[in-house]
Amino acid sequence: MCHAPAPHTESVTVIANERVAPGVGLVVLEAPRTAASVQPGQFVHLRIAEGADFILRRPFSVFRAGGGRLEILYQVVGRGTRVLADAEPGEGMDLIGPLGNGWRVVEGTAHALVVAGGLGAAPMGMLVEELARRGVAVTLAQGAPTGERLLARELFEATCRRVACATDDGSFGACGFVTGLSADLIERDRPDVVYVCGPEAMERVVATQAEAAGVPCQVSLERLMACGVGACLSCVVSTHHGRKRACVDGPVFDAADVLWEASEDPEAHPAPDPKPPAVAAPDPAAPGRGEA
Repeated sequence: MCHAPAPHTESVTVIANERVAPGVGLVVLEAPRTAASVQPGQFVHLRIAEGADFILRRPFSVFRAGGGRLEILYQVVGRGTRVLADAEPGEGMDLIGPLGNGWRVVEGTAHALVVAGGLGAAPMGMLVEELARRGVAVTLAQGAPTGERLLARELFEATCRRVACATDDGSFGACGFVTGLSADLIERDRPDVVYVCGPEAMERVVATQAEAAGVPCQVSLERLMACGVGACLSCVVSTHHGRKRACVDGPVFDAADVLWEASEDPEAHPAPDPKPPAVAAPDPAAPGRGEA
């Protein structure tokens, strides 16, 4: 992708807001400035309402953008997303965006494997559309707890060369985790790159599969964010190149750079000094205890 444009503040209007799966909504915002500049994998920091509970904005991946509008997939998990779920067309909000570094498409890529687990589909809409626009053959491996929670199937099936699904309960596609599908597809299809978003445990497994096969892998990492612009250091990601901020250095990282275990981070656990501290010999002229 080209260099990301500088973020800006924009007043936006809710155009539509609907429930698309149990506990999951899709909100469409009129946001012409952001829609014209956002790149696949970036996010926006949205102020949903006024009041003490909304002093801090909420970060949301951009699912799709075009025609002056942004589409955001969100899961209702807390007060902010509950209020967002109740937002009606015509309501105003404001956002900061576009933020972060998104997916990178290397020139010459012919075949990409996209792996989405649950709400990990949220930053994948723009990606698969961009890959298709560039003539890249896309295989999608998508997982969810149930068939009802397989998000954006219509878009993915229309855009991707192949779609393989797995559900925890076996209600649609293979029964089991999406990591079973990704292992098979990496081995048999040999993609040029793997893009992953979902629960971190899933991302780590897929990253390990890709590394074992010698395939480059990018992961979109979720972290709690307060400011969204790199000032508060609440969204730190440990990497082989030091600690990075998910909001400005990510949210997309090369999987090979990520330190998945806290024990791997030398900044979290400084190495002990290999030499014990020198102990000065007692000064025979110095006063003893109680003699000063």
